[in-house]
Formats: sequence, structure tokens, C-alpha cells
Amino acid sequence: MALLTKELYHSSNGDRWYLARNPDTGQVFVKHQANLPSGGHVADIEVGVFLSQGKGPEQQELLQLIGTLVDERADSQKTVVVPSTRRRRQKQGRNRARHSGR
Repeated sequence: MALLTKELYHSSNGDRWYLARNPDTGQVFVKHQANLPSGGHVADIEVGVFLSQGKGPEQQELLQLIGTLVDERADSQKTVVVPSTRRRRQKQGRNRARHSGR
């Protein structure tokens, strides 16, 4: 299995962080490779966990990369209607009633 990776950040002490995706499963995560003097350990970190670990430069780089995925011009030209939770609950209730024979 070959991971697809993009380097997010490398620190002055040699630590490196990569945004990684497993093309077989579609899983996206952050891969941290510690510097050699500290053992060179590699850890895979779920994106939400990684972002909740602080506001370091490595988290800022990931947030900046995520921000590039939204094009302001395209976003302002499209209107997306998201049903309210109340409407979804009402619809789910009607669907349950149909399926339960009521």
C-alpha cells in the first residue's frame, strides 16, 4: 500500500508532519515523523485529534491547506440549501411511520 502524502511542516529540530491519504481506504490522517535524535518514531494521527493538540505551526499549516479548498468566488456564486434539523426529524418520523405500517 502506497500512501499519498504532502508535507505540511518541518521544524528546525527535524520533525516532519505530512497530510496523508490511504488510496485503498480513503482514510485521511496526519503522519508525524520525529527527528532521528529523538528516535525517528512515526505516528499516524487522526485529523481532528491533530488539530485539537494545539495551535502550533504544524496545525496552522493544515488549517491553511484546508482553507485553500474553498474558493471564495465559487462559494459566493452557489447557494446550498441545508434542511434544518427539525425538518429532517419530521421527514425521518414520516419515513419510520411508513415502514412500520402505521
